[in-house]
Amino acid sequence: MVKKFNIENKDICIHYNKTNVNQLPVVILNTYGNEGEDVFDKCRLIDSKEYILVSISNLDWNNDMSPWFAPKLNKNDVDCLGKADEYLELLLNKIIPSIEKYVKNNLKISIQYYGIAGYSLAGLFAVYSGYKTDMFSKIASASGSFWFPNFVEFVKENNISVNVDKIYFSLGNKESKVRNQVLSKVEENTIELEKIYHSKKIQTIYEENEGNHFTDATLRMAKGIKWIIDG
Repeated sequence: MVKKFNIENKDICIHYNKTNVNQLPVVILNTYGNEGEDVFDKCRLIDSKEYILVSISNLDWNNDMSPWFAPKLNKNDVDCLGKADEYLELLLNKIIPSIEKYVKNNLKISIQYYGIAGYSLAGLFAVYSGYKTDMFSKIASASGSFWFPNFVEFVKENNISVNVDKIYFSLGNKESKVRNQVLSKVEENTIELEKIYHSKKIQTIYEENEGNHFTDATLRMAKGIKWIIDG
């Protein structure tokens, strides 16, 4: 089942199954396209626990998902303008209240907790959001863009919300094998981040998948969501 609506040009889809359960977790998934339904279907195929997925698309991807300015990686790319705080404000103040109203009033389900998930830049945003709000207790970052300039330094200098108790990381085993010196840091940085959060007594995991950044993206994302909600 899917409920669709639009808030300030962001397309929101609430994916859910008919259930007699009266309390479920809600996971926010920021998407590059409209892959929310595919991710939700794959979660069912890999036997994840019951949950509600909210996928959000029609994002200004490079800008909404980036915490601060970062120059383009090559001449065919574009700069990241660092509008994550603006998008997070929209998410917290308008999108999530609308989701909560629908889930409670129409589905008659109480929300157990909120998680946030994302692939690539949205995986970076998912972790960054943990520093800006106490809303999310579970975070799933699949092939997160942790090559992003100064992000590891930001993590070392700031404290993530005390509400965060689980963070999932994954990466393809070919993602760091690139000529671009910035992108090649992604594996080293992801592993370092997982160790940092583990040292803070947050439950973490780092999984390595076969392939490059674009291999089995929706399945990788589904695996991450399953891990954060199943424990």
